[in-house]
Amino acid sequence: MAKRGRLFVISGPAGAGKTEIVKKLLQQHPDVRLSVSCTTRAPRPGEVDGVNYHFVSEERFKALIDEGAFYEWAHVHQNHYGTLKSTVQQELALGHDLILEIDVQGCLQVMAQDASVTGIFICPPSRENLEQRLRRRGTESEESIRVRLGNVAKEVATAYRYHYVIIHQDWSVEPRALEIATEEVYAVIAARRLELENRRDFLDALTASLKA
Repeated sequence: MAKRGRLFVISGPAGAGKTEIVKKLLQQHPDVRLSVSCTTRAPRPGEVDGVNYHFVSEERFKALIDEGAFYEWAHVHQNHYGTLKSTVQQELALGHDLILEIDVQGCLQVMAQDASVTGIFICPPSRENLEQRLRRRGTESEESIRVRLGNVAKEVATAYRYHYVIIHQDWSVEPRALEIATEEVYAVIAARRLELENRRDFLDALTASLKA
């Protein structure tokens, strides 16, 4: 019987680099999977239902909300997005460790519903570095940058409710910042796999053989 997988929720301020870290983690460690979210938006060219997203209608999404089917959900850019409990539980039952990359509020909702979930907060090394990252992206207006930076204090304050904090270092100071942060996230996953509960069957068998 396969060992049950674990769910790891990852979040942090915009510009902290969480998406890049998750992408590199999945590339380097195929034993970790990304949770597939549910959405009401139309599939984009090349997207596959059940692989990129679970695509559903507005009516179906609202029905799922009423059924309490989501760990968390949000309305973003005129579409709904959410994490289905059934999808996550099915993957965990197969022994797959899952990454769920969502915003801070979504992560807190998931952790509040399931005490076994591991929360990982990706943090920038400083306010100045975060602002530089936001500006380098070239996708944010001055007003958007001000708003995002204004929200960072509230987001960082929630880090005290997570289990682990990864500092994504300044690339100009540490060229391997992305690799280091990625490996630190994987170290958390590896450590959780070595906990007593995941070794209990082995210890029981070993103990029994030693008594024989």
